[in-house]
Amino acid sequence: MPSPALTKNNSYPVLYSFRRCPYAMRARLAIATAQITVELREIELSNKPEALLLASPKGTVPVLQLQNGDVIDESLEIMFWALQQHDPEHWLENGEIQQAKELILWNDGEFKYHLDRYKYADRYPERSELEYRQQGELFLAELERRLNQQSFLCGNHFALADAAILPFIRQFAAVDSVWFEESPYPALQQWLNRFLSSHLFDKVMTKYIPWKPDAQAQLFGKE
Repeated sequence: MPSPALTKNNSYPVLYSFRRCPYAMRARLAIATAQITVELREIELSNKPEALLLASPKGTVPVLQLQNGDVIDESLEIMFWALQQHDPEHWLENGEIQQAKELILWNDGEFKYHLDRYKYADRYPERSELEYRQQGELFLAELERRLNQQSFLCGNHFALADAAILPFIRQFAAVDSVWFEESPYPALQQWLNRFLSSHLFDKVMTKYIPWKPDAQAQLFGKE
């Protein structure tokens, strides 16, 4: 039975999102690239709507609710769902999908752990900000090594691993942008800057007003 949180106007899937969340960002990247239209519901983390919590009680974004009421509430699963509908840029056809999954696992696990502590070092006094950054740099060094050999993380075109990991590298770079610009990762810097200046990045970072139940639907995805 469809969830009661499903929009009354179910012409499109509903995506609950938060603009700056890297998990939501990667989901939007895949949806935009797959040229799928969704109803985007930008939420306020401090005031989560009941519809989001009904759809996914854990209350994190992104959450995608399909027209039949089915819910996908993990960012990578949303990416795969979108790209399995339509993959015009061949994100899933680069022959290196296993490598991509392994890199994403490292990103979402060990790297994300140290990224959070690097960003908010005062909340985690067990180690210094420098130590947290140095632990995160182990991942940066691997990405730099790969980008010295090829244009993108798993080949010579932008694909799944790039889209899934870039939002987190963007966060890491922003903690201390001066340090990052002077760091020994020129290929990584170029890779990130190319993404930040792209039309795709501009599209997924469009600002939306927070969603209200009686608000007009805001559509995202296919242009």
